[in-house]
Amino acid sequence: MRTDYDTYQEELAFQKELNILRNDFYYQLLDDKDIALVDFMYKPLDTLSGDAYTARRVDENRTFYLIVDGMGKGLSASLTSMIMTTFVNHIIDKMIEHESFSLDILLEESIAFIKPILLEEEALSIDYILFDTHFKTLEYAKFSMPVFLLEDKLGNIVRIASNNPPLSKWQQEYKTAFIDVSDIHKFLFYSDGIVENSLVEGGTYADKVEEDFKNSFTREEIKEKILSKIAKQEDDLTLIFINTLCLDSANLLTQRSFNSTLEDVDRASQWYSEIWQSVNAKKDLISTASVVFSELFMNAYEHGNLGLSSHEKHLLLENDNYFERLQELQKSCDKTIKVKVYKLDASDANYIVTQIFDEGKGFDTQILSEIFRNSQKFNGRGVFISRSNSMGIYYNRAGNCVLFLHKL
Repeated sequence: MRTDYDTYQEELAFQKELNILRNDFYYQLLDDKDIALVDFMYKPLDTLSGDAYTARRVDENRTFYLIVDGMGKGLSASLTSMIMTTFVNHIIDKMIEHESFSLDILLEESIAFIKPILLEEEALSIDYILFDTHFKTLEYAKFSMPVFLLEDKLGNIVRIASNNPPLSKWQQEYKTAFIDVSDIHKFLFYSDGIVENSLVEGGTYADKVEEDFKNSFTREEIKEKILSKIAKQEDDLTLIFINTLCLDSANLLTQRSFNSTLEDVDRASQWYSEIWQSVNAKKDLISTASVVFSELFMNAYEHGNLGLSSHEKHLLLENDNYFERLQELQKSCDKTIKVKVYKLDASDANYIVTQIFDEGKGFDTQILSEIFRNSQKFNGRGVFISRSNSMGIYYNRAGNCVLFLHKL
């Protein structure tokens, strides 16, 4: 009985951690002039993690990211990281509410808050990161965190080192700095658990991180590289991976609009499969990509343009009148679904990027957080299947356009 109780408490603690880690970009892309894919990996070593992160949309032009790494392991490090992250998010909420975000004030308030809580020999490693897409700048304050890795459009790697010591009880001042990122298209921010982990072949992942970052187009690729090369996980692993897609300069293979009918759902699936055959893809890849397309196109049709809720869909399926209801709804629907398919050439591989646009009201992608935490009992199984069978799915802010990728 004691073991069951402990397990239950650990589960509650982990769910609490996930609630603290605020992420305004959960399966969302940033679409300014170019499209930025924002991805995260959070892999705690134990139930109570010494790492924490947050990702916030400040306003139309600014986004803020935080990575916190508590000293040591266990309860003390976890408490410090989570307390700090909770306070930072609280301050950001107030600033957003009053349209008064300031990185300097955020730094001053959060440092003043955490200093009395820190033990005399305790320290925090923290990254404060603020992007401004209008001015194409990145402002940061790094407190003894691993270097940022940035890649410019010519393939050169830029390394940005910390400009502050570890945050301690005795902190007196801090420094911020600006970087012009107008020529940067890819970013990697991470905790030291990534680079200090031992490799199977000897040494640490610090020897591989730059090369793997350069040769990774998505978070899925760099995650696969990390997990395949480390001997075993030795610390909490946290990273933020951002890549910019310049679709205006990409090769648009084709585009087409479809009506909101079951007949066009079938036509779209056949048309999409033929596109993959035309690029000489392998049969298993054609099958996988087609599954993702069919699931997400169906979502655009039933939930987007027809406005069918997940709850109503389940009731219809239980009563065995689901397709009858779809045919009834589509009679009065003149909305269309538009599809664009691109081929992107990266340094070491080619990718097929697909966008599906519907004319519905969209949805809040934060509901996907609950879906993916409870994969055995949820609405939205199509999205879960699509994520599992692609290199990433990303919705626009409104939730009425989805983008997904596959590697050729």
